[in-house]
Amino acid sequence: AVHPLWQSPLTIPGGTRQSPINIQWRDSVYDPFLKPLKISYDPTTCLHIWNNGYSFLVEFDDSTDRSIIVGGPLENQYRLKQFHFHWGAINDWGSEHTVDSKFYPAELHLVHWNAVDYPTFEEAVMEGNGLAVIGVFLKLGARHDGLQTLVDALPAVKHK
Repeated sequence: AVHPLWQSPLTIPGGTRQSPINIQWRDSVYDPFLKPLKISYDPTTCLHIWNNGYSFLVEFDDSTDRSIIVGGPLENQYRLKQFHFHWGAINDWGSEHTVDSKFYPAELHLVHWNAVDYPTFEEAVMEGNGLAVIGVFLKLGARHDGLQTLVDALPAVKHK
């Protein structure tokens, strides 16, 4: 089965940098030359939350460089387009990626695109250096006010 994001044969991705990834701790190598990743988000660029039929997305105004990431392994800056979550039916499993084959309850993906080299997000998606996604593993824990604000909004997007 093809992931709903890749609905036409034209958009089915290929290449060597594909999801999901199992990060193996013992194979990880420290890079002393890697610059820090700088994250600069303007909360006023948040546009809306919507249900695409299999998940929900929080979308941002990406017409300017007001919410960007730069540095780290990136050759230039990337604009924030949207964020979404991966989660499962049970608490033990839900993340897309794993560490030493261990799943996490959920995973946050912040999706950015290369607006320096490409005129639109749709064109950037098709290229090897077009997207930069920050993945954050989530664990069960104490109430988090920022996440709770989002959870409280979910009943408003119950349907596609």
